[in-house]
Amino acid sequence: MALDLDSDRIQQLLHDGVRDKVYPGAVWAIGDSLGITASSTVGVLDPERSGEPMRRDTVFDIASLTKILAVWSTVGCLVEDGKLQLDTQLGDFWPEVSGHPLAEVTARHLLTHTAGVPLRASLRNLYGSDRQDVRDGVLREALHRPPSEAVEYTDRAALILGYLAEHLSGQSLDALADSRVWQPLGMTQTRFGPLPDGAAARCAPTELDDGTGTHLKGSAHDFSARLLGGVCGIAGAFSVREDLIMFLRYLLAPAQVSESPGFGAGWIKESLQIHTGELSPPRGLFWHPAPGTAPKTDDIWVHYGFTGTGVWISPGKDRWATLLTNKLYYTRDREPLTLVRNTFRSLAFA
Repeated sequence: MALDLDSDRIQQLLHDGVRDKVYPGAVWAIGDSLGITASSTVGVLDPERSGEPMRRDTVFDIASLTKILAVWSTVGCLVEDGKLQLDTQLGDFWPEVSGHPLAEVTARHLLTHTAGVPLRASLRNLYGSDRQDVRDGVLREALHRPPSEAVEYTDRAALILGYLAEHLSGQSLDALADSRVWQPLGMTQTRFGPLPDGAAARCAPTELDDGTGTHLKGSAHDFSARLLGGVCGIAGAFSVREDLIMFLRYLLAPAQVSESPGFGAGWIKESLQIHTGELSPPRGLFWHPAPGTAPKTDDIWVHYGFTGTGVWISPGKDRWATLLTNKLYYTRDREPLTLVRNTFRSLAFA
């Protein structure tokens, strides 16, 4: 089914975002299971570098999209391998959490943000800078509330699932994601940071680093990711538009890929359903319904990254979209980009 897109309106929307300093630049694409229907770039990579334009191969700090590309996908591999049962309490098979509050939590709780684990807080302030101390602290921390009581988004869920994936696979999260997901899909430019110099030069700068007085490029904006050496379930991965397109096309049509990753149609279908019952806001497995859409009738699922990245997927419409910006260059204020994202999604899925 051909997509009826108003590409000019999309391009104008994103140009207006550059003009209003919502972000220095943006890279976007919309398509279906067969490929790309519309795509372009706007703005500049770095306002301080003589107006170098955004390009299709610009590298972005994808922030919380790491949760999808590295954690959700590898957890799906482990589920389909039979190594992980979503409703088994973690304490039944994970010695590190046995005897601690996290023992009564399940992987499904974590994937739906209903585990009751603590909300956002500085890992360094709580546990120090030693990586093992951080891991021990996170896995032994008291719960914020009983599991299944409420939906509360927290980065801890992804961090714990990343640790769990490492435990079950015997691999580091970066190696696991690369071998089971990114390489099979041909996502050769997706990796955890810090980036080598060549890739960092093509990276869209994000937040101003108070320590150096320069914007971060090739090093994760997320302090927890930097504290943990660049690799964790919260954030830390970098990618380009073309790699995200390959990932999203696979989600729509797994059977069309010659070399499949370790998760398939079953995991995708299960994840893009509501798992939180009457609790609000509704959640799938790490994915959530796009704001303003009704999940029972309008199956547009989304995940965002704090740096200004986002992906949308709709199996029912056979459509995907991605919008990559470095809005964090200017501000942490969410509202200006939220307005752009919502309009972009409405145009992309009209």
